[in-house]
Amino acid sequence: MNTSRRDFIKKTALVVAGSALLSDQLFASPKKIERLGLQLYSVRDAMGKDPKGSLKKLADMGYIHVEHANYINRKFYGYTAKEFRKIIADLDMQMPSGHTVMTAHDWDTSTNDFTDKWKYTIEDAAEVGQRYVISPWLDESLRKDMDGLKRFMDQFNKCGELCKRSGMTFGYHNHNFEFSTMVGDSNLYDFILKNTDPSLVAQQMDIGNMLGAGGIALDLLKKYPGRFELMHVKDEIKSTTGGGMDGYDSTILGKGVMPVKDIVKAARKMGGTSQFIIEQESYQGMDPFDCVKIDLQTMKKWGF
Repeated sequence: MNTSRRDFIKKTALVVAGSALLSDQLFASPKKIERLGLQLYSVRDAMGKDPKGSLKKLADMGYIHVEHANYINRKFYGYTAKEFRKIIADLDMQMPSGHTVMTAHDWDTSTNDFTDKWKYTIEDAAEVGQRYVISPWLDESLRKDMDGLKRFMDQFNKCGELCKRSGMTFGYHNHNFEFSTMVGDSNLYDFILKNTDPSLVAQQMDIGNMLGAGGIALDLLKKYPGRFELMHVKDEIKSTTGGGMDGYDSTILGKGVMPVKDIVKAARKMGGTSQFIIEQESYQGMDPFDCVKIDLQTMKKWGF
């Protein structure tokens, strides 16, 4: 075989290999963009008094993404969706997700459709720039009503379809009762995950809320791999005030009893998690802004 023939075969092989690689890249599932942000409930008092100034403080710390916890009468912290989107855009910030409670009453059985109120909620979420609409509650009246729960899970899936039409994803955020409430032979959280379509309903795992009720984040990541697109990242300490959730208060990341670093590492590897949202709800006498600044620095030390 002469040199030119050998070179030709080598070059041809490289082209074929490159084409195969390109083909794999073209047809592979697109990787979710990873985002690190803050749930604005962490600085709720300040956001209630001065939303613009509070967001400016967070932007100066290095926060780019935030998640809202205040949507009332079609306004975010007192501003219309268009106004609030401009406020965060002027700070070079984004709000990929937000919390708004969906109830069974948001489905109109007479029309077999969502109420106008809920449709406006989805419309405003899209207008403000959200990619995820997260419902963070499940009414007590439904928690042990099997027929009601099944209908509500069907409503979850329908809301997933509604959000998808606007280029968004619907999701659910846990507290503690999902782990202490039994539905048949399993807990309510298992019921929710087993009765919602993963392609329509994302799960936002709050790793701290579940702790006192027996929910173990690492175990859930192994049990339901790929199901937790979003995560509330928090650490917990035993409450010294007798308050908190099941006897626990949130604290600065890395200062509590939870293996938070291991949890977020596992979430990246097998949880399907791409949206990591810091939340701290109690501060042990510190200023909330000082707390969330340290939280952000800690997450960056952990590779975010």
